Amino acid sequence: MAIPTILKPTTITSYIISILEASDHTPYIGEPISQLQHSLQCAALAAHASPPVDEATQVAALLHDIGQFAPPEDLIASSRLPIQNLGDAPATQSVGRVGHETLGARLLLSLGFSDKVTRLVESHVAAKRYLCAVDESYNDFLSESSKKSLFYQGGPMSAEEVKEFSSGPFCREMCQLRKWDDEAKVEGLNVRNLDSWRKAIEGQIERG
Repeated sequence: MAIPTILKPTTITSYIISILEASDHTPYIGEPISQLQHSLQCAALAAHASPPVDEATQVAALLHDIGQFAPPEDLIASSRLPIQNLGDAPATQSVGRVGHETLGARLLLSLGFSDKVTRLVESHVAAKRYLCAVDESYNDFLSESSKKSLFYQGGPMSAEEVKEFSSGPFCREMCQLRKWDDEAKVEGLNVRNLDSWRKAIEGQIERG
């Protein structure tokens, strides 16, 4: 399913769900689950957070990796990037699509998703770099695949980057989403199904 030409919330939501459905056939890099299972687990952790988080944060958790598995032609169209700029890390490293957080955020922004959703999606790699810089124990919590990808993502933040990141309006939510991302790797976990997120996704689309 291509990017819809008529940007109605219902049409956009069906497009997003079709991408997520297809990702059930794509392994989550270095883990024994699919990309869809990872996305649904991450969203379920957000939905059951204590204290509760808003719906924008939950939808961002569901969509945070969409830049990993959305069709390349759709990411190129929404990002206005030349095709050679859309690539993967070396195949032997198995760390996924380079810049997927930015590509995913730009796709969602082009479809009219809320500022908070797009900013949280775009930040989930930066949040890993931030947490590695400010919490010595956090790096030990990362899976081997996530440790490998950190190298391509710039490594832990510098002191100046930490200062800038921590001063942002959504720093707490960004770090929460990152930790859910790290936890959402459980083989065989039963969580709510994708279609149950349809109304929440529609609610985060601001134009139509």
